[in-house]
Amino acid sequence: MAIPSDRSVFNSTFSPFSTIEVSVNTTAYTNASAPNCTDWPPVPMTTVIPSIYSVICVLGILANTLAVCVLAHASASRRTVANTFMLNLCVSDLLFLLSLPLWAVYYSRGYSWPFGRVACKICGTLHNLNLYASIFFITCMSMDRYLAIVHPLHSQSARDPKRARLTCILVWVLACACSAPTLALRDTHYLEGLGVEVCAILYPDDYWYRTLTWMKIVLAFLLPLLVISCCYCAIGRHLLADTGLVRMQKPSHPMPSVKSLESQESHNKADRPPTPCVSPSYSGARPQQGRGLERVLWTVAAVVIAFFLCWFPFHCVTFIDVLKSEGWLDSCWVTWTVNNLTPLTLCLGFTNSAINPVLYCFIGNHFRGRLGGLCKGLSACLKARGEEHSQKRGSFSTRLSSFSRKLSDLKDLAIVEPSGPA
Repeated sequence: MAIPSDRSVFNSTFSPFSTIEVSVNTTAYTNASAPNCTDWPPVPMTTVIPSIYSVICVLGILANTLAVCVLAHASASRRTVANTFMLNLCVSDLLFLLSLPLWAVYYSRGYSWPFGRVACKICGTLHNLNLYASIFFITCMSMDRYLAIVHPLHSQSARDPKRARLTCILVWVLACACSAPTLALRDTHYLEGLGVEVCAILYPDDYWYRTLTWMKIVLAFLLPLLVISCCYCAIGRHLLADTGLVRMQKPSHPMPSVKSLESQESHNKADRPPTPCVSPSYSGARPQQGRGLERVLWTVAAVVIAFFLCWFPFHCVTFIDVLKSEGWLDSCWVTWTVNNLTPLTLCLGFTNSAINPVLYCFIGNHFRGRLGGLCKGLSACLKARGEEHSQKRGSFSTRLSSFSRKLSDLKDLAIVEPSGPA
């Protein structure tokens, strides 16, 4: 494997979305032309990063596990297109979050990888696989919501659960293809200067670095963000237009009674397609007024804002590093930003895996209802098992006391009976 002459193996240019190259970015492994930035103190990564990873790991695994349990145990009528995408999204986030403890140990040990070469490749691949798969599934869910809200009648044939499952398979295949370079290039390398064995990507040349970097920026951020923004802008315009039409209409008949409103509401709920992961309160193409519409708009805004806030800072730092590798930027603040803010903004991007279930599922009324039902069923099962166990213990205690009484009677009988002639 050839090493470029103008760059060291682990210099200030690194593979995006890698918690490894960032951690090895010390001044001992930067370019010779890099300025000596002694006035810019480094961030203590060995303590900050493991702490952040631990919080993300615990909260994310808990939220995604609950979401997977609820979505996987849904009835056949509830296995909709949105559920299918959400289940695969939670599985992707969960697989990545399970590898975070290894990265936390890696940082806490001073960037020393103790888990071997196979674990290095697997964890690095899961990292990139989640990067692509999660964003692709979010994009698919955004397009599905656009079709369901803006074109509810024309999209009935396209929004089929079987097609959604086929789409999920294609997303996984595409994500695996995008993660293949990471699986091939990532490996363990011993650094004599630091005295540690790191798990990092060794690029054959600068062309590989630039290609993979731009591929991640474009495929994993710019294009998905463009599609998601367009879908939710169209949804917002559609909902606001319907609200304006409803407000402009003047009532030409007496106000209906409360009973008639309740009957109409029940009829609308019966005709409304199930959307458990988000609770947009609309019937067909016309949303309901009041809090239902407000909930939909806030959900739409939260999805776009969360995606943007989680990943935009990291991609900005990555772009700065690309400019630095090309020689267009070269100063102390650039070096400090790349070496210190990259892992921190990467942690911010990881939080998207923890808040995805909250945004897409836990704010939905249907999901909360099924989660409550699942918890009630689990508590009832545990209570029944406890009662059965207590009954068995009571039955065992009764049999034991009965046996003890019989044994005591036999002893008394042996004492009373004569021992025979002398």
